[in-house]
Order: sequence, then C-alpha cells, then structure tokens
Amino acid sequence: MRLMRVGARNNPHYRIVVADARAPKNGKFIEILGHYHPTREPAEVSIDRERTLYWLSVGAQTTETVLRLLCKTGIWQEFHRRKKQKQQSQAAPSQSG
Repeated sequence: MRLMRVGARNNPHYRIVVADARAPKNGKFIEILGHYHPTREPAEVSIDRERTLYWLSVGAQTTETVLRLLCKTGIWQEFHRRKKQKQQSQAAPSQSG
C-alpha cells in the first residue's frame, strides 16, 4: 500500500493504492483505497475502511506515510484489535458438551 501522486504542479493530491512492489511508483496498481489532499487545511484523508482492513489481513505492507495516515484515521488500531481478537479466539478451544 502506497501513495500515487496525481494533481497539478504545486498542487499535489495522492491516491492510496494497493500495488505490486515491483510496479513503478505512479504505474500499474491493483486497487484504489482512498485519497489524500495534504495542501488543504486541515489535510483531507478519505480511506475505504473495509477494503483497507481486507488488504492488511491478507498481508499487504504499507509505506511509512500510509501507515501514519492509517493511524490518523484509526484503521491501523482497528486492524490490530481484530487481529488480537482472532488470535484469542483461535487460542481458546471451544469446549461443548
């Protein structure tokens, strides 16, 4: 998961995309997850929460900047909460009968 720059010169806008690590920086991507407008006051971030959580759950790696944006929106904390709940449910075998 990384940022892909779009927008005019001196007016950057970024898309948050899922892309293969071997793809060029602004090249081919798999899916657009959201948008980031750093020049607006305050900076505008919109991210599809469910799709982002899906990609994180299947092992997608993030860049540092995307990680900061996910922390800012609370998605990273939710991912870790769900991961912890899943581990706890797998660790405690259900005993019925």
